[in-house]
Amino acid sequence: MRKSLLAMAAALIAAETFAIQGTVYTDSGEPMTGEITWQKRQRTYLVNYRKGKTTLNAEFRLDEVTKLDIPKPAQFDRAVEAVDKGQGASAIKALEQIVADYQMLNWDKPAGRYLALAYVSAGQPAKGLEVCEAIIRDDKTAAYSGDVAPAYWTCLMKLGRTEQLERNLAKAASSGSRQSSAAALIMRGDMIVDAGGDKPDVLKQALRDGYLRVGLMYGDCPDEKREALMKAAACFDKMGQASRAQRLREQAQ
Repeated sequence: MRKSLLAMAAALIAAETFAIQGTVYTDSGEPMTGEITWQKRQRTYLVNYRKGKTTLNAEFRLDEVTKLDIPKPAQFDRAVEAVDKGQGASAIKALEQIVADYQMLNWDKPAGRYLALAYVSAGQPAKGLEVCEAIIRDDKTAAYSGDVAPAYWTCLMKLGRTEQLERNLAKAASSGSRQSSAAALIMRGDMIVDAGGDKPDVLKQALRDGYLRVGLMYGDCPDEKREALMKAAACFDKMGQASRAQRLREQAQ
């Protein structure tokens, strides 16, 4: 960590990117609250903060930071709701802004996931892939774990990049993360449906090899379990089993 009293120099550096109010946690020292800027070129976080009446700044390498506490962007929930309702096109502008402003500041990945899915729903998976790949360039693990991975896989599936998709699903399954493993199983179900359509045998395979496995075995992953149950319900609807579909939706709540 390097400290400096030269606030003017800090401001010049910070001007290259967008500063966000938040708190930085490291292994050494107390949490530091102030304006946080991700410096892409240096791959460091710059924090402008006040100590008494003095403005100071501190710079931390990526591997020095254990946690960032960043308030949720004001437009995030509304944009996510629009994507979930199939109105992704209306959320694209807001999500693009969040991804740009919050690069490596916690909210770029959740916003990037929904931005990519918004593009997929608009019939533009190539644009969705660009969004994911920009995030993955900063964090290689985002290709197989975390918020972005499922949207990235969906884009790869829609673009027919099966070999690349399979490599990342294998990494997710062997990552040791229960959430990543559950997300990979959901994607298995999606791939089965995408390749085979709405035929009963295809839907049963998607349920058996993907959605219901998550619903039954991953109770410790509530977000993934809910998604799996909702997709399983959709399969039962298509097979004309409305009562079973409704029971699964109730379990997902």
